[in-house]
Amino acid sequence: MSQYLGSIANKRSLVSDHLGKISRSFKDISFDFDSINPLTKDIVVLKNEEAIKQSVKNLILTKVNERPFNPTIGTDTTSYLFELHTKVSANALIEEIESVLNNYEPRITLETIEIDADYSSNGFKVFIEYLITGLPGEAQNLSFVLVRES
Repeated sequence: MSQYLGSIANKRSLVSDHLGKISRSFKDISFDFDSINPLTKDIVVLKNEEAIKQSVKNLILTKVNERPFNPTIGTDTTSYLFELHTKVSANALIEEIESVLNNYEPRITLETIEIDADYSSNGFKVFIEYLITGLPGEAQNLSFVLVRES
């Protein structure tokens, strides 16, 4: 994170209390339909950590009212891309991400959410660290860039 004046870099640590639950195996299909399983010639199946990582990213990138039978799922993250990059907008973006993940992804326990302004692409770099509920081990990391769609 940059320490110079005008830098937008926010980080929030979150307390976890879901260590008493037990996780099981998770599976999902990959949304990258260009890749196929070389043995079965079918779509690729994502398992455990990768399935959860895809789900977390999809929840964040889904817009409110985008899902026909469950319009409350999603975030308004794209609206922050059209605002000035300030600490206030970065904190609001963190709260938006935290809210959707706490409400709709029970398989994870958030540890940290960090937002950095990416002035070159006029977006935000998002870094999320979380634990998979009920599994001992290291924290999982997910990072991506929120940019305006053209």
